[in-house]
Amino acid sequence: MTVSILRANLEESLKVHERFIATCLPELSKAGDALVAAYRAGGKALFFGNGGSAADAQHLAAEFLGRYLRERRPLPALALNVNASAVTAISNDYGYREVFARQLDALGVAGDVAVALSTSGRSGNVVEALVHARKLGLYTIALTGPTGGDLKGLADALIAVPSDDTPRIQECHILAGHALCDAVETAIAAAGQ
Repeated sequence: MTVSILRANLEESLKVHERFIATCLPELSKAGDALVAAYRAGGKALFFGNGGSAADAQHLAAEFLGRYLRERRPLPALALNVNASAVTAISNDYGYREVFARQLDALGVAGDVAVALSTSGRSGNVVEALVHARKLGLYTIALTGPTGGDLKGLADALIAVPSDDTPRIQECHILAGHALCDAVETAIAAAGQ
């Protein structure tokens, strides 16, 4: 029984990955080009999300700061969900909807890239953050589920995973993040940066 459950999960994941490649590659390419341009111009990436998406945001920011596969200069990246003092203070004083937007107001500058992760695309604090990011002149990337939710009209690059299953969406989000890390590292290394 365990083997059949494991096999079913793995086979479904592979099917979603195939659909993901077929439908999301153009938007993923736009996102990669934007990150490369931002890093070449001295900008940074600001990642944010809730729950599993927060974990993915933290993971991806760490890949840019440290390294993914190649030795290269550290690339400035922040996961806005990791500073517990800031998250709780902003939530307490301004409401949870402002937790990422307020940080973007303080840390984001035109030319930076805001990377929002939300499987539903409807998380109020993530939506509010992209609204602020656009006002600040940041390039906006959203990794979402199939419809894009409320983030659809706010993202310059919308990477909408073609699945309604949260675990499959999250698997594709980390795959997209790793692919972006590789693309950025390759471009930075090729430029000798």
